[in-house]
Amino acid sequence: MRHRKAGRKLSRTSSHRLAMFRNLVTSVLEHERVMTTDAKAKEIRRWVDWMITLGKKGDLAARRQALKVIRDKSIVHKLFAELAPRYQNVSGGYSRVIKIGYRRGDGAPMSMIELVDFTGVEKRRPKKKKKKEKIKAEAPQVEQEVAEKVEEKVEEGEQVAEAEETGGEEAKEAEAESAAPEDEVSETESIDESALADEPAGGEEKEDK
Repeated sequence: MRHRKAGRKLSRTSSHRLAMFRNLVTSVLEHERVMTTDAKAKEIRRWVDWMITLGKKGDLAARRQALKVIRDKSIVHKLFAELAPRYQNVSGGYSRVIKIGYRRGDGAPMSMIELVDFTGVEKRRPKKKKKKEKIKAEAPQVEQEVAEKVEEKVEEGEQVAEAEETGGEEAKEAEAESAAPEDEVSETESIDESALADEPAGGEEKEDK
């Protein structure tokens, strides 16, 4: 029997369990809300209430007792300076445990332990916009993008046309330059051919003599 042995063992040794409780208490006082398993949340709740009671005392002995559990001096300062005055007119029930379902994987029951007047900002997922709203919102942007693309294509077409015109003119000039020497060569060739044609006639005359 476990008479006069309160608390859950949680399948841990005493040293491991004590260290885990210290870490959880520190996290609850720092963030004012922690999600953990149901058994741990129920067990840590009395530790949190004990720390806030020490903070309400506010003397040096209470601060030293809190430092035995909470090893972060900044969290102890927050406990005595911010959290304790918040519950000065309350005699107990500083924290609460809320069941939130089961954990994916091993199916362990999960709970959330938080301070009663938790004032943190909840992170909510932004609502998904409907497709019609998305289309309406994106329509102006799409129109601008299309107009920019059309302008770019028009500019590219103009540049290509200018390049073709300049290229055509350059090609014509090159053809004209290349045609001139060919004409000169053809004239010289015609002169040589006529001279060759006249040579055999003179040779025949010599033979006749």
